[in-house]
Amino acid sequence: MKRALIKFRCSVYEKKLLQVKAKAAGKSLSAFCRNSLMEQQIIERMNEDHIKTYKMLVKYHNNFKRIGNMYKKGNPKLSEEVVLVAEEIKKHLKSIIP
Repeated sequence: MKRALIKFRCSVYEKKLLQVKAKAAGKSLSAFCRNSLMEQQIIERMNEDHIKTYKMLVKYHNNFKRIGNMYKKGNPKLSEEVVLVAEEIKKHLKSIIP
């Protein structure tokens, strides 16, 4: 059980930054500070944008793996697959910066 209390001073900006990072990690401010002090790796929880980006990168990984396999086998559909993946990447890039 935790009974000792530690207080320290910081700027308003530092406090807000600590609160934001703690929230992103899904931890209380106290737990976040303790984990940071003990040099434990703190991993932020994935938000919806992170999950969407992760899924998109997995899809691209699979597409490029398929293209690599087609290249090894000398598959004539290789150029079509490359164009499709390139178009999909371009579409996603345009959605980021219209």
